[in-house]
Amino acid sequence: MAAANLPYGFRVTDSTPRWISRAAFAMGSFVTLAGVAHFTNPQFFDDIVPPWLPPSERFWTYASGVAELIIGPALIWPRTRRRAALAAIALFVGVYPANLYMTWDWRDRPWTEQMVAYGRLPFQFVFVWLAWRIHRAECDKAR
Repeated sequence: MAAANLPYGFRVTDSTPRWISRAAFAMGSFVTLAGVAHFTNPQFFDDIVPPWLPPSERFWTYASGVAELIIGPALIWPRTRRRAALAAIALFVGVYPANLYMTWDWRDRPWTEQMVAYGRLPFQFVFVWLAWRIHRAECDKAR
């Protein structure tokens, strides 16, 4: 399909590096799917929310799901990408305590599951870095 036939939000502009546009689309898609998962399988997310956070685990599951459903599509759309990348950074930092709690809570599970929990920790830093690169590229484009 030719680029001219794609909707505006999916076109790569001359001023945006191709890898940034692809990374924003991939991150936006991933975050959106994660947001959907918060509503289709909330128990998984409830179980990794630290139980001492008020008001409840389910509240934080739904709140982060809503945030992901807003931020994900906003990363895909070029007009909102710069701000969405900053929002994504805040989201990734905000959910990091759940990843820390998950590693502690899963300490007695089989090693394969523990590796999933530990793997999530550095992955969040990669997502923060990538969101920052997307933000900076969009700022450079705006100049």
